Amino acid sequence: MAKTNYTVARVQTRTKDSIGKYERHNERKNEHYANMNVDLTQTEKNVHFKSCGDLTYNETLDKLVADGKVSLRGLKVDAKVYDEMILDVNTDYFEKYGGYEFATKFYESAYRFAVKLYGEENILSAVMHADELNIALTEKYGRPIYHYHLHIVALPVVEKQIKWSKRCKDKSLIGTVKETIMQVSHSKKWKSPQLTDENGVPQFDRNGKPILIPTYSILQDEFFEYMQGQGFTDFIRGERGSNAQHQNVLQYQIAKDKERLANVTQKLEQQETIYEINNDVDMMVHDIESAGKKTLIGNRTLSADEYNKITTLAKNSYVAQSELKMLREENRKLRSRIWDLEVHIERLEEQLRKLTELCKPYLDALKAAPKKVKEFIDSILEPFRRQRAEQAEKLQHKPISKSKEKNK
Repeated sequence: MAKTNYTVARVQTRTKDSIGKYERHNERKNEHYANMNVDLTQTEKNVHFKSCGDLTYNETLDKLVADGKVSLRGLKVDAKVYDEMILDVNTDYFEKYGGYEFATKFYESAYRFAVKLYGEENILSAVMHADELNIALTEKYGRPIYHYHLHIVALPVVEKQIKWSKRCKDKSLIGTVKETIMQVSHSKKWKSPQLTDENGVPQFDRNGKPILIPTYSILQDEFFEYMQGQGFTDFIRGERGSNAQHQNVLQYQIAKDKERLANVTQKLEQQETIYEINNDVDMMVHDIESAGKKTLIGNRTLSADEYNKITTLAKNSYVAQSELKMLREENRKLRSRIWDLEVHIERLEEQLRKLTELCKPYLDALKAAPKKVKEFIDSILEPFRRQRAEQAEKLQHKPISKSKEKNK
């Protein structure tokens, strides 16, 4: 049965502080990567549809703000100001229709979809990665197969009208538009519409709250429909209504390693079966031992045909034994790595469980009475803050010793 191809469109939000590590990954500024399948010898094949040039993402954002093209007005210092959109189709789809060249055309159209969504002036970077090896398909096809996908970093900008307030001296201006700014705002850019039935009647849950359609679900629909309209077919929309979270790096790596382990184990069993001694092999061994004619001094002379058969068998045996040895070693390494990763995840989960239990009373109290909890915590921390301030002040006014004065 032919494999079903499917599109993926997802958005993750980033702060100015956190965007750096994603920038280093997207723009290939690292020397080493957590994703062990990144092949830096192929990085030159990555395609930029939009780039910041010599500037970083943050420097580009600062310039846009300074030029008055976007506004961060009203946002906290740690606010999430970037969208990182990842557009993807499984690797088999591209291999079926032409590989790298086809992927480049596909993602050029996918980039136009992002332009339609954000506006090209609000896209900082759009790069197609063509240097991440798909291990499973590489083994399947016997040649390097790369997983093509598109990373887009953009600003979720909406038009916002600033109106004159009641403090305006000219009372005739109150309530009228003072200025229009291009505001960075996730909440307004990705505002979820309310679900309606087939008659257009708004839907509510049993508690009377509006049932909202997840915006990213709409994004999946729009991306699928746009690419279909551009002539790219033979794929379906990603799973609708799924609440499954994307696997983290460790879990993903374990899943891929287990997939590889299954393939290696199957090959290993096939190779070991070849070496099982049965009657046919016994006869073949007997034929080899009795081949040729024994000379007077105890040596054996072989015919050309016998010599060719035996040397061919010896070569095949050497190659098969070498492959068997490699498969056994890869099997051992994969089992060991899977074990290490699973143990690491178990430890992290246990630490998280303990921290959650430890923090639960505080979180419950914070939820019930945030103001009182804050005042209580401040009262506990105040003596420590005062002590640190006093120590810092003493260090600032500490007299310089005579030995230090002489060294000046």
